[in-house]
Amino acid sequence: MLSLAHATTGAFVAAKLGHPLLYIPVAIGLHYLEDWVPHWDVGTGLSNGTRKKKTAFKLEFVDLALSAGLIYLLWQQGQPLNYHIWLGAFFGLLPDFLEAPRNFLGWEPAFLKPINNFHGKFHHSIPHMFYGLVPQIITLLAIGFLK
Repeated sequence: MLSLAHATTGAFVAAKLGHPLLYIPVAIGLHYLEDWVPHWDVGTGLSNGTRKKKTAFKLEFVDLALSAGLIYLLWQQGQPLNYHIWLGAFFGLLPDFLEAPRNFLGWEPAFLKPINNFHGKFHHSIPHMFYGLVPQIITLLAIGFLK
């Protein structure tokens, strides 16, 4: 899924649960659940060569910026800094951050291989952008409604 969905989900969980011992494992677990749903993201096509790493890298920066902006608008605008929200967002993205060296640098430390293989078992990307964005839009709308 896009970082927008993963980060917002992690922030939402942190806002609702409030304690890192609760929201960190839930945010990470929800990342895998969200990736299990067929989806499209900026990395779709990296493994089969239909998307260039440079393009995916640029799109990911836009995705992360949009993520930070949405989280700010939903939880931080006019509010004192709540580090739990941002920590939840980070842990909602952690499995993708751990894959980044392999995906963008072609380098995977041995200790990350089993973690990334586990992540890969859940990941269901689809090439069709529209159908791959629908579940993410539904997720974001649900979070906005439940916030």
